[in-house]
Amino acid sequence: MFSLRAVFVGPDGLRVGWRLLIFVAMLVPLYFGTGPIIDFAMRKLHAEMSTHAGVLVVFSITLAALFLASGIMAKIEGRSIADYGLPWRRAFCGQFWQGAAISFVSLTALLCVLRLAGVLSFGSLALHGADIWRYGALWALAFFVGVLTEDFLYRGYLLFTLTTGIGFWPAAVVTSLLMGGAHFLNPGGHGLGPFITFLYCLVSCLVIRRTGDLWMALGIHGAWDWGANFFYGVPSGGQLGQGHLLNASLHGPTWLTGGTFGPEAGWPNAVLLVIWGIFFSVWLRGARYPNPAAVSDPRRHST
Repeated sequence: MFSLRAVFVGPDGLRVGWRLLIFVAMLVPLYFGTGPIIDFAMRKLHAEMSTHAGVLVVFSITLAALFLASGIMAKIEGRSIADYGLPWRRAFCGQFWQGAAISFVSLTALLCVLRLAGVLSFGSLALHGADIWRYGALWALAFFVGVLTEDFLYRGYLLFTLTTGIGFWPAAVVTSLLMGGAHFLNPGGHGLGPFITFLYCLVSCLVIRRTGDLWMALGIHGAWDWGANFFYGVPSGGQLGQGHLLNASLHGPTWLTGGTFGPEAGWPNAVLLVIWGIFFSVWLRGARYPNPAAVSDPRRHST
């Protein structure tokens, strides 16, 4: 017998397709609604997107909209933001710093390979004295807010909800394709950049799968962006901010250097990502994401 309720509600609550539809229906107007607020704040602060102030303004406001939409969905579903991969009790935990260290060391090794290949020069110091600490701290904050926004957009509510419908790895592929495709719009994004971003997202999903949440992945992403943009002064995702420690320069074939997208869009970085995938698969054991208790409808178990 046909039941209209069954179209909307399954054994684990509201069906995945409707949950995603509601989420997107909230997020899209919220995203476009932040435009005038961001423009006003940027004008008041005389900030540009290439500065730490501009990055903080844009991503802080966007993150607020993302958290609002995710929080509403959590309320509807009887869940919490922690169920979507962001438990605040684990903020800046040991795994976060482990991920950051692995990422920065890996980036340094990659750039040293490019230096030995004769396609990169580290250059001279661009900052001195107290400016090193000031810009280093401000860019660390800006990049953390930026990667938190980006990672939680693709691997927060979206990854969790798709996982409940089609399984983790199909959901990982879908969200990775979305983020990789979005990078097609970045400067230099018509080359290997989107594909390399797709590979990175799969590795990031592996880390989330094995650790249970986003915190190690956030450390990896944040340290890479901070190391590339601030410490070494090379583009990351086609972006290069003002106020970096070194004046590094790339000069050589795009398949090695990544061109205007940055070293992450070169084939050497593709090799690095394969190494990362093997390393994290061996080092981190067991599937911890998503939490089985969070996947089923929590309200069903509370009655």
